[in-house]
Amino acid sequence: TDSTNAYLKELLASKDAPDGTVVQAEWQQQGRGQMGRDWLSESGKNLTFSILKKFSSFPVTQQFLLNIISSLAVVEVLNTYNVPEIKVKWPNDIMSGNQKICGILVENVVKGRTLKAAVIGIGLNVNQEDFPSGLNATSMKLRTGSETALHTLLEAIVSSVEAAIETFLQAPYDEVRKAYEALLFGMEISSIFETREGQKFSATVKGIDETGQLRLQHDSGDVRAYQFNEIKMLFG
Repeated sequence: TDSTNAYLKELLASKDAPDGTVVQAEWQQQGRGQMGRDWLSESGKNLTFSILKKFSSFPVTQQFLLNIISSLAVVEVLNTYNVPEIKVKWPNDIMSGNQKICGILVENVVKGRTLKAAVIGIGLNVNQEDFPSGLNATSMKLRTGSETALHTLLEAIVSSVEAAIETFLQAPYDEVRKAYEALLFGMEISSIFETREGQKFSATVKGIDETGQLRLQHDSGDVRAYQFNEIKMLFG
């Protein structure tokens, strides 16, 4: 398939797909991450799927919450499988140690000032053991030494996402923010970042603000918030 997110959005546009619809690909040749980055999943080894969520009165200003909630839901499941050292790398990667194990891409359908629906795309490395060296990727199999049944794992993640949306959308934002920051990769550690223009700088992750932007403290002491597509964290 081209992309499970794209397919689900087409389905939503052509006919009224029900809330909770899940589309799974056995092999995704053209997965897309934040800022349009591509990635490749090995056939039959990983989970690549998208979930459709519909909303009746979800303010557009709060749409960033779905990224945070989806990340928390995936982390909860990975913890039940005893995957070690799980963290969330802002805005939407899940890390095990210093390597990426999962990517999340939330695409929203907006009408006026209301979020009508969201397509939550999740790509999780499960049983794959070989990755291109430049990818900095790992999998559940590499981290736990065990094979994982894909169908069972898929059901667990879908249930966790549904439950997390139900729970966290009712919760005060401060509660959601604290849960996310407790898992934030690089929190209170000096790291190297790169802007869209290719400029590199060092800064310390201080958390997220009330709109989901990443708060960084620069070496000068200034704290500034960055949007999803403004910067990326570098490794090494």
